[in-house]
Amino acid sequence: MKDGSLHIHFIVNPIAGKGGPPLSKQFLEQFFVSGLHHLSVKHSTFKKHAIALTQKSIEENADIIVACGGDGTINEVASCLVGSSIPLGIVPIGSGNGLATNLSIPKNIRKALEIIKNQNSIKIDVGKTNDKYFFCNTGVGFDASVIKNYESLGRRTLSGYLRACLTSFQELGSPQKVQININGLNFPINPFMIFASNSNEMGYRFTLTPNASLQDGLLDVLVITKIGKLKILWLGLLLLLNRPYLLKESRYFQTNHLELHSVDGGSLDSQVDGELHLVEDGMISIQIVKKAIEVIVPSNIQE
Repeated sequence: MKDGSLHIHFIVNPIAGKGGPPLSKQFLEQFFVSGLHHLSVKHSTFKKHAIALTQKSIEENADIIVACGGDGTINEVASCLVGSSIPLGIVPIGSGNGLATNLSIPKNIRKALEIIKNQNSIKIDVGKTNDKYFFCNTGVGFDASVIKNYESLGRRTLSGYLRACLTSFQELGSPQKVQININGLNFPINPFMIFASNSNEMGYRFTLTPNASLQDGLLDVLVITKIGKLKILWLGLLLLLNRPYLLKESRYFQTNHLELHSVDGGSLDSQVDGELHLVEDGMISIQIVKKAIEVIVPSNIQE
């Protein structure tokens, strides 16, 4: 706190939350107390711009840095804050909002800002895949294919996500063989999906790992072998019922580390917090970093 005021920096993705009020400094100031709160508002204009804006806010000694957007924006901002003493605030105005939902942060902007003003914070675990952090989940296989098709649509809506799922379903082919090393087991698999999650929410209130926790020091991992289209429809029903682990072809693990590599040495498509990430050498190391970031949450949530 400087000059007797709390310096709160907002990193806003203006593309997120279309149809809502623009998160300008003038709009946000009406929810804060002049003299007690000093606001700085920065708008990202391209992918990964939020990283540079957050780093600048760190240099400017912000007391709180708030990510305003979806899971992609939150990932860019939060990745800069891992290991720092600056707490992360979240105003979920994106499409999926998986992390915010898991933390009970509402989409209502006024209510989300009240949470930030109250400054109740907890430390949560962070996932790391190779050199990239994730806060919700990462995966290879069908979910990466969905994200690839989702990004190509150019719009982030639930209808767009469902359309991407349908496209990936129609494109379903022979999966690339992957070697997986987890909990002392080392085996090859033709995966429909390998999904590692730190959070119990994927976004849109869907979950593949309903028992995952942000504070247990473990990743929840769902491994599903190659399945046909009828079984995919059955998995879709189980997903709606929050029971994906009931699929016979699935295996469920909890671990603090796993490794994947493509058997043929080719590249692997992966998704990291809903963003496509190509791993050119086909080698993926996934681990958990315990209590690595401080996040402002509702007052009823405690360590």
